[in-house]
Amino acid sequence: MIRARRGSVTKVARLTSGALEAEVICEGEIGAAICYPELTGPVSPGDSVILNTSAVELGLGTGGYHFIIWVEGREGVGEKEGPGHIIKMRYTPIQVSCLAVEEEASRYHEALRKLSSVYGVPVVTCELHSMLAPVAAGIKETAGDKVRVAYVMTDGGALPSAFSRLVRDLRDKALIDTVITCGHAFGGDLEAINVYSALCAAKECAKADAVVVAMGPGQVGTGTRYGFSGIEQGQAINAAYSLGGIPILTPRISFSDHRKRHLGVSHHTMTILKKVVLASCIVILPEIRADKWRLIRTQFSEANLDKRHVIVTECGIPALTRLQRDAIDVTTMGRTVQEDPEFFLAAGAAGVFAGKLIKKMKACV
Repeated sequence: MIRARRGSVTKVARLTSGALEAEVICEGEIGAAICYPELTGPVSPGDSVILNTSAVELGLGTGGYHFIIWVEGREGVGEKEGPGHIIKMRYTPIQVSCLAVEEEASRYHEALRKLSSVYGVPVVTCELHSMLAPVAAGIKETAGDKVRVAYVMTDGGALPSAFSRLVRDLRDKALIDTVITCGHAFGGDLEAINVYSALCAAKECAKADAVVVAMGPGQVGTGTRYGFSGIEQGQAINAAYSLGGIPILTPRISFSDHRKRHLGVSHHTMTILKKVVLASCIVILPEIRADKWRLIRTQFSEANLDKRHVIVTECGIPALTRLQRDAIDVTTMGRTVQEDPEFFLAAGAAGVFAGKLIKKMKACV
């Protein structure tokens, strides 16, 4: 059930190019609310709004935000219809229409209708949104700023791409060039119906040299083997493989997470590689302190994953150096690069490896 409450807007600031952050008074308390102007129209101080307060009431990790559903007294929002006929967030009160790259009204329709492969493009898959930054930085720092990186945002986390400040920062620094929102995620430069067609769009429409696949901000986990949204990482690997890409998996590695199931290589990564990935892929380990590296290798060996997949060790430092130089701050579960270095080094190493592949491929052309 939606927990809907009335609130009053007192202040408004821009969060990203497609989102506003409003200070609201709701039930006698001051809170923060996100407004997506493309859905509701903009808000101003003094507006009376209807808020979805469910996440704050439950104490979920959405940054403590309410979400503005509607501005009271406003009529006629969104009356101008675009050319698209694809509905995302279907059969909900906030379903939105968009022009998908695949549909006949799209200028890419004919090219995508004929395309059956992504022709060896490196596809780096991530479990968490926070991995996106070091992966993209690793690619650009290694292969050069002229290479094109497409970010395929899945619908495992936040659905509006505008919610991600990290995407805004990465675009501002040209570490990602195109955002493709697939499934029920929306708001990217290109809209796609699923991860397969999104990968095709990255190759054909965005002319990407590399693709990074990751959900938007937010992750669902339950402590059970299969009950976590990041399990989609394995499905992205399968898609990359079946479309002729080079599937690269970024493992979730941490020595700062105090939960035993996430120590070293997370049980999420192990489940994905053992139970979801159907073909061999490349798993990138970071160059880290020898005892920690040996623990990670042991985890893979005991699960026989080193026999099923290609395990590569790579240096992730260039990616973190690039993030620092570009002043991009990124955290995972509230932890900074300094507080959880192995996590970010692993993602950075995957980006560096993909960047090296791109350099080799371009040298052969």
